Amino acid sequence: MSDAASIARESTDAWNRRDWARYREILHSQYSFTASDGQVLGLDDAVGRGQMFANAFPDGKIDVRSIHAAGNVAIVESVGRGTHTGDLMGIAPTGRQVTLPMCGIIEVRDGKIYAEREYMDMLTMMQQLGVAPAPATA
Repeated sequence: MSDAASIARESTDAWNRRDWARYREILHSQYSFTASDGQVLGLDDAVGRGQMFANAFPDGKIDVRSIHAAGNVAIVESVGRGTHTGDLMGIAPTGRQVTLPMCGIIEVRDGKIYAEREYMDMLTMMQQLGVAPAPATA
């Protein structure tokens, strides 16, 4: 496994363990995170975002399906699962289960994650939580 792949896996493992010290340690001091909506976060805000999702889904786990790496870049395909029992961006707990495919592109520099772009379908998650309408059927 390449360095980029092993660092990407360790980041996911640290999130799953809620090991915020290790999670932060894996991130470069100039780290940037780009969310699916295009919002770009720095180190502290990105760690806070990870903690917010962990608090909203205390039983949440991210299962890595595959990692494709070349050089200093890794593409991580994963599935996030959890039960919504905590506040999520102002949405009160619904008690509903969420299963959400995700994809992340991670760039490594100096042995740490320098940049990360995450792609996940927030509308699908909101539909699973019952706070957005499901698509109409024909």
